[in-house]
Amino acid sequence: MSDHHTYKKIEIIGSSRTSIDEAINNALIEASRTIRNMEWFEVVETRGHIENGRVGHYQVTLKLGFRISDS
Repeated sequence: MSDHHTYKKIEIIGSSRTSIDEAINNALIEASRTIRNMEWFEVVETRGHIENGRVGHYQVTLKLGFRISDS
């Protein structure tokens, strides 16, 4: 283990028919299947898809930070 950490930041987008919170959680759950050492997220954009004049999907863009292995 080193005495410092190195991180990488990527952008992902989650969606949900139910809520913004669920869109965030859906994105994090999916990302955690292939990305290890996730440490933080930042919501950078919130938008939605409209169906028949109502919210069809909430869409949330996240910046996701994770620590590079062994750093």
